[in-house]
Amino acid sequence: MLVEVGKIVDGKVSGITNFGAFVQLSNGQTGLVHISEVAEEYVKDIKTHLKENQAVKVKIISVDNNGKISLSIKKALDNKNTKNPAVKSTKPEELDWDNNRSSNLTFEERLAKFMKDSDEKLHDLKKNFESKRGSGGYRKSIQY
Repeated sequence: MLVEVGKIVDGKVSGITNFGAFVQLSNGQTGLVHISEVAEEYVKDIKTHLKENQAVKVKIISVDNNGKISLSIKKALDNKNTKNPAVKSTKPEELDWDNNRSSNLTFEERLAKFMKDSDEKLHDLKKNFESKRGSGGYRKSIQY
């Protein structure tokens, strides 16, 4: 089997290190899945995601001139999800913009209302911030 960049292949975890996992491909070659390519979420300890001798699907990311193979588990999963029509994209909610505006107000009146609301929120934010800081903060008194 020829190692081809972009191809998704089966493999078996042959070793685990702090920085990633070595995966033996079905043709006998070994590649590295970096810890950042294991899962979509942040992976602090790779041993919570992978075990030795575990069968995994990996995508071949690159092969350098020395024959080192870079692999990705999360990219192999991404491709699987895009081929599955049952997986729905997470599209943002549609907003009803007409519901939010008062049709009897002119643009200038809406702008004035927005500015007033914005100033009130900014004032509240500053007041809250000042109350947390106390009366000017900690000052070291110097005595001569």
